Amino acid sequence: MTTSEFRYAANPKDVKKYDTQELRNEFLIDPVFREDEIKLTYSMYDRYIVGGAMPVKKDLVLETIPYLKSENFLDRREMGVINVGAIGKVLVDGVEYTLDKKEALYIGKESKEVVFSASGEGQPFFYINSAPAHQKFPTKKVGRDDAEIIHLGEDKSANKRVLNKLIVNSIVETCQLQMGLTELVEGNIWNTMPVHTHERRMEAYFYFDLEEGQTVCHFMGQPQETRHIFMQNHQAVLSPEWSIHSGAGTSNYTFIWGMAGENLDYGDMDVCPPNEMK
Repeated sequence: MTTSEFRYAANPKDVKKYDTQELRNEFLIDPVFREDEIKLTYSMYDRYIVGGAMPVKKDLVLETIPYLKSENFLDRREMGVINVGAIGKVLVDGVEYTLDKKEALYIGKESKEVVFSASGEGQPFFYINSAPAHQKFPTKKVGRDDAEIIHLGEDKSANKRVLNKLIVNSIVETCQLQMGLTELVEGNIWNTMPVHTHERRMEAYFYFDLEEGQTVCHFMGQPQETRHIFMQNHQAVLSPEWSIHSGAGTSNYTFIWGMAGENLDYGDMDVCPPNEMK
């Protein structure tokens, strides 16, 4: 079963007027996972789709959704999948891929059949991002050993972290989709600091490996007009191209970043010094 919802893009002038609940309604995606369901959110930010597949008692077949007006979900799109649970399997046009926790799968345009299933060794959680695609590239698994790893931050700034680039063009060919995950080192709480914007691409964040009872405060908005959303484990948030995207947790955690737009240069960003934030 595949279900979906729709989100319009928001003007930053309007977001200044949002109260807490309206901010959460527009940008927070919760829940990402529902038992025995593929749940998707279609966003007008670069027509990006964020969702999750949680096969418990049955295999889950990816179906098209009304907003796409296509026979198959991936007729004009590409998809990235990162497993954040126990070992699971993804079947793509008859080829089976086994994904362990924190492993990724890129699924190319024009793939017809995509099926998510559990392996019987625990509960997998398949986090999904998808973007429009103009060209067909091969489906490819990206394991943890295939990741491009970058060490960032330092203890004195409480932002020491390990960035794992998974679905990026240096590893797998894509049209515009990029995904990876960042792990906060124990005792560190800040991600993506100093903050930045990148007007040629939007982004989505998904938080996981956050202990029960803890929270992450996700910061968004224009650098001089910031807002915040308190988030729990297995929640996602949309980040417009005009918005910063950063967070601080009450404990360490891991998050997945996904992005799409007209730019594939990961380093293209407009940084805002911490002391200039408002």
